[in-house]
Amino acid sequence: MAPGDIVVNLMIFVLSSFLGVTLITHVSRLLHTPLMSLTNAISSVSVVAALIVLARHADTPIIAMAAVAVACSATNAIGGFMITERILRMFKRKS
Repeated sequence: MAPGDIVVNLMIFVLSSFLGVTLITHVSRLLHTPLMSLTNAISSVSVVAALIVLARHADTPIIAMAAVAVACSATNAIGGFMITERILRMFKRKS
């Protein structure tokens, strides 16, 4: 990877982070649960992508980064689904 590629990728990451924070803060509270479910689905896709990288590469640094990506994405997805389920239980009618 060329040094210019690293700078461009870092710039894209920073800009997308700011955009994500801005979009999340302007979401109505009624739409928070569907948005949370969508981000959980995206994290699940990240888990699959990191597992594919783990299966195809033999370089130690790449394997280490992919393993960290699997752990972080799996934690985010599982925790997100648990929080979404808890929020949905708050809105169920009691019999």
